Amino acid sequence: MKVLLSDSIATPGEELLSKAATLIRAPDSAPATLKQLAGDADGIITRSKLPDDICEAAPRLRVIVVHGTGTDLVPVTAATARGIQVANLPGVNAQPVAEYCAMAILMLGRNIVSITAALRSGPWDDARRLGGKAHEIAGLTLGIVGVGAIGSRLAKMARHGLGMKVLGHQRRLDRLPPEAAPASLEELLAKSDFVVLACPLTPQTQHLINARTLGLMKRTAWLINVGRGPVVEERALIEALREKRIAGAMLDVYEHYRLEPGHPLFSFDNVILTPHLAAVTQETRARAAVAAAEEMLRILRGERPRNLVNPEVLKKELT
Repeated sequence: MKVLLSDSIATPGEELLSKAATLIRAPDSAPATLKQLAGDADGIITRSKLPDDICEAAPRLRVIVVHGTGTDLVPVTAATARGIQVANLPGVNAQPVAEYCAMAILMLGRNIVSITAALRSGPWDDARRLGGKAHEIAGLTLGIVGVGAIGSRLAKMARHGLGMKVLGHQRRLDRLPPEAAPASLEELLAKSDFVVLACPLTPQTQHLINARTLGLMKRTAWLINVGRGPVVEERALIEALREKRIAGAMLDVYEHYRLEPGHPLFSFDNVILTPHLAAVTQETRARAAVAAAEEMLRILRGERPRNLVNPEVLKKELT
């Protein structure tokens, strides 16, 4: 058996896989690279966006395991049509992503990026004056859209650790944790000083944050996206930032996954950008690598996966 790794995984996971499979390590996650290397792969483990036509390029492919939770990284419909099982690892990244959001709140609220840049490039006193724009976080309101494993941990950190008020919005408001008060999306956006997007990408959440909903936010509010890039209509966000209709943003995911050189988001000094790494820590990589390896080997042995995204594949096999 051959397993393609679109990204490097922690050593314990590689060692586990190597006992039963030959590993194909991609030197990068560019679409052309992945399609070329997937030609004779039986399985793929990924935490990068796979090409939409990856299944066509991999005639032997039987399994795709997401090294995390984001099933939008995989062309699930195409995989299902070809009988390819797709699995993910729900909750495995919840702690580091919640910590990333807490870091984002503190960095944005205390104006850290501007202060650091000014201190490196100009007089001490000029940088120090930027501290006058900083805010105490205690008492501010955090709105979380999508209060699942990540959102629940963040709500607890924000409420009990930072002394924030917390609002939560999701499809089932009766299932919110006690730290988050239920709110409609409109109420959450209007009242929050920080809006964190931690919801999955669905037909209902695509472009949930658009020109209209951005217009509901306070001009002093910040947007943080650790969910899925297409939840935000990027063009509308760029316009809102350009017109200073919100205070700024910290983004880890993007509408088109990769930011190309010269992208408009790079031009704003009130935006912090990271390359889809909110979940990446040494500890979570080790956990996820072993979990992904175990799931891959389980499916390749013909056993039922623990977290199957497309169970209709198994129904097809039985008919």
